Amino acid sequence: MSILLSLNEATRSVNSGNNKVTLLNNINLQVKEGEFISLMGPSGSGKSTLLNCIGMLDNFNGGGYTFLGQPVHSMKEKKRSMLYKEYIGFVFQAYHLIDELTVFENIETPLLYKNVKSSERKALVADMLDRFNIVGKKDLFPEQLSGGQQQLVGIARALIGNPKLILADEPTGNLNSKQSTEIMELFSELNKEGVTIIQATHSEKNASYGSRIINLLDGEIVSE
Repeated sequence: MSILLSLNEATRSVNSGNNKVTLLNNINLQVKEGEFISLMGPSGSGKSTLLNCIGMLDNFNGGGYTFLGQPVHSMKEKKRSMLYKEYIGFVFQAYHLIDELTVFENIETPLLYKNVKSSERKALVADMLDRFNIVGKKDLFPEQLSGGQQQLVGIARALIGNPKLILADEPTGNLNSKQSTEIMELFSELNKEGVTIIQATHSEKNASYGSRIINLLDGEIVSE
């Protein structure tokens, strides 16, 4: 399997008053295409920060980050943003759906960034609605949906651009156990189809879906 991304002594720190706070310290990590990785660790261990930096929503301040052979750490913002929109899908615990848009429009959003033609967009969204059994919800707004349904819409939106990598931050944090199992089974299925997944989770059960479990503590990888 080819290497999708690699981190070399990657570090992320922020200034808080006069103090420098290190959120991630010398992270070394290689992720191969098709892997399913679970990041575990207590709150504040750096799981979300690591996901955000891998997903290019945040930047590492030090070390190297290569994605599909390209040096992300030395890229200009615009190039990074293109890479992110092309290859990465994000699933958030708080769903991050756009309240003013319908389910259909929320799922369609990433395709607008990619300048996909209208007829093609409609067909792709219809496929997603079908796949997730939410055709009947397409004209509803997020507030009219249950948590589980909102998360399905979030995953459909993350998948519509056919990403190589899905980053999921506590994807079942707001769901009941039945919904959680459904979402994790879905990730498992996507992974079998070849999508690389990195999830941050507190749940041992969810972590066990991964092929690798990486434990973080105080911004460092402590065991794998």
